[in-house]
Amino acid sequence: MRKTMDKLISWTGLVVAAVLLVAGGLLTWASVFIKNNVTEQLTAQHITMPVAAAFPEGHEKYLEPYEGQPMENGQQAKAYADHYILVHMNESSGGKTYSEVSGEYMKLAKDPGADPAAVQELGDLRQSLFMGSTLRGLLLYGYAFDTMGRIAGYAAIAAFAGAGAMLVLGLLGLRHASREPEVRYIERPVATTGVTA
Repeated sequence: MRKTMDKLISWTGLVVAAVLLVAGGLLTWASVFIKNNVTEQLTAQHITMPVAAAFPEGHEKYLEPYEGQPMENGQQAKAYADHYILVHMNESSGGKTYSEVSGEYMKLAKDPGADPAAVQELGDLRQSLFMGSTLRGLLLYGYAFDTMGRIAGYAAIAAFAGAGAMLVLGLLGLRHASREPEVRYIERPVATTGVTA
């Protein structure tokens, strides 16, 4: 019975190892695909990270590691979106969001007594914030996908390690089962008492 149980557990371990091996392969493919796609999409935009002279005050530590480099990964995209674009948007709008400025613009544009220059200026700010928000959102999508690719890469490593461990344990279990002596059950005659019905 024990030999059969050892074999069953060992073969289950080998099946789990095969599943983890396949999962590791798929996770590796996903990781490489995402990384390549993010890099391809970001480099196609020809964005160069700012140099030290253009760093917004207080944001140097976020931008310095990427100074002057072409943007090609999610970490750079996040730094550029949150510590360059957003800072400039907040400076130009006084901390107001696109939605707030757009609401003010639409209200001012409907006012017949509004100064046309003020309407134009607010409209330009609205347009600038719209473009900045759009670019920032797209860059942060790139960062999110890049992060998912990194996680898939780590999960692939864990899956391959698990597959290796299960393979070793399964093979050791089969080896142990092959060395386990076969237990044979002997039928013994049932003792009779000599009493008849």
